[in-house]
Amino acid sequence: MLDSNVGEKMKLGFIGMGNMAQALCAGFVVSGKISREDVFAYAPTYEKLVKNADLYGFNPCKDIIEMIDNCDTLIMACKPYQIEGVLSIVKDSLKGKALISVAAGWTYDKYMEHLDSSVRVQFVMPNTPAMVSEGVLLFEAKNSLTENERSEIMNLFAATGKVIELPSHLMGIGGAVSGCGPAFVDLFIESYADAAVKYGIPRKTAYEMVSQTVLGSAKLQLDTGIHPGVLKDNVCSPGGTTIRGVAALEKEGFRNACIQSIDAIMNK
Repeated sequence: MLDSNVGEKMKLGFIGMGNMAQALCAGFVVSGKISREDVFAYAPTYEKLVKNADLYGFNPCKDIIEMIDNCDTLIMACKPYQIEGVLSIVKDSLKGKALISVAAGWTYDKYMEHLDSSVRVQFVMPNTPAMVSEGVLLFEAKNSLTENERSEIMNLFAATGKVIELPSHLMGIGGAVSGCGPAFVDLFIESYADAAVKYGIPRKTAYEMVSQTVLGSAKLQLDTGIHPGVLKDNVCSPGGTTIRGVAALEKEGFRNACIQSIDAIMNK
């Protein structure tokens, strides 16, 4: 169970309860690192909150100010374009609180343009695989949490995936790779499943086969730490089928296309 700096249980409040907040909340509670009784959430549609409360493990709140007053740590999980409007309503209530933001683009410096200096801020960029506890949680190195708070928050987020710290100037590229990356991997899965279907494998089986291949390959690299190029070489027998496939991908500019996809995001 998480403890606050004064030895009391953390009271965690979600401002917004969309898909990402639901995934994080469920992961936190299921891990046992925080109890449902200590997790609260506010969203504009109270009826929807009530319906999802048991499923994801939180206490629904009708009033955002009342929720903030009852919590010591808040997670800002609104859409990025909504945050300025929300802050105009709650910024006074946030004084002296810890605010963890999972909204893209809202870095520490951006928050401090709007908030009192007593608010302790941490920007975290999660990705959608956090929904199955296999996410990437990018923590901005620049923050104003206490050392103990930060350690506890990192431990809490680790329940939904791998926690990685990045300096502020790398959060953009980090988010492009890990935040947009799932869409590119899904496109890869769909494409190879299409190829499998083309040669007779049923669609459902094709998706299972390709997705498990991606999952297993990623786990093999993470667990062993072996360079991806070496793992690729280990599958490519001289004159064999795999190296012919690799050559075909290279001919079509596969690796360059991957890099260009990130360039398109960074240069938008």
